Amino acid sequence: MTNELLNELTFFVLAIFVGFEVISKVPTILHTPLMSGTNAIHGIILVGAILIAAGADSPVTIVLGLIAVTLATTNVVGGFVVTDRMLEMFKGRQPAKRPAEAPVPK
Repeated sequence: MTNELLNELTFFVLAIFVGFEVISKVPTILHTPLMSGTNAIHGIILVGAILIAAGADSPVTIVLGLIAVTLATTNVVGGFVVTDRMLEMFKGRQPAKRPAEAPVPK
């Protein structure tokens, strides 16, 4: 294992720990605006993945491009699904519809 690979692996592991700590401390009320921002960022990542996949010329780069586009698409769609569910939580509860009452016989 080279020093460069070891440094990159160390940064990756530290980024996972820091990211987990930061995300776990986000209050519920801020979750929806933050998800909207990250969805926009992931949309840009998806466009970049498509552009890179379009320029692929070897089978390995084509497969890696396909994987990148698939993961980016999953991330964008999942983000919108989570945001939609969070917004549903803030709408409040709707009263249950009562069945139509039958007329009272005279």
